[in-house]
Parts: sequence; C-alpha cells; structure tokens
Amino acid sequence: MIRIPTIVAAALSFLAAPLAAQTTPPASDTAPQVKLSLQQNAAVRCSAAFALGAGLQRAGKGKDWPPLAERGREFFVRASAQLMDETGMTRDAVGDLVQRTASELAQGDTLSKTMPACLSMLDSSGL
Repeated sequence: MIRIPTIVAAALSFLAAPLAAQTTPPASDTAPQVKLSLQQNAAVRCSAAFALGAGLQRAGKGKDWPPLAERGREFFVRASAQLMDETGMTRDAVGDLVQRTASELAQGDTLSKTMPACLSMLDSSGL
C-alpha cells in the first residue's frame, strides 16, 4: 500500500506551482457542491493518477509508465483551469478534490488499474 500522506503531498507539490500563480479567491466553506460530468470526473481522476504516478517515478517506481512529470503536470494544469472555467470552482476546491481522489487511488492496486485509461486520455489530449 502507498503511504497516502507522504506520496500525495509529494506528488501534488509538483503540480501546485503553476496553479499558485493564478489569482483565484480562496475556497469558501459555504461553496455549493458541484456535480461534475463524466468527462470532468475522468479529468480529475487522471490528474490525480498522474500526480501519484510522477511521485512514484521520482521514487524509482512506476517504470512501466511513460514519464509523467512534465506531461502529467500540463494535463493537470489544463484540466484544472477548464474545470474552474466550467464549474466556477476555486483553485483550492479543485486542489482539494484532486487530493481526495489521489487518496482514493492510492488504495491497493487502484492506481495501477486506473493508469491505462488515463494514459489513453493523456495521449488523446495531444500533450
């Protein structure tokens, strides 16, 4: 099992810099819950998968996957920006959602089962 707090924090740290440069108001505790489309959910799930995968690759694991640091980061940035545009979610809300999703993916072999579909999505994105 992957150590969730360590790997999620490390993996998401490489994604935080591009989003931190954006000016988005902080998340509100009273912000309405947004129902995401299937495509939006897949983008969040794959963003989290790429963050975890890149973290594992930095630790010398995940060698069966193509390098994820650069392409995964770009996918995350674009997917996050699109999600904020389409739903009105804040940067913090999107980050929290990706982090919760990453925690779910880190359980058992969920990440390895999810990665093939996400790699197809990454290839289809043209990145």
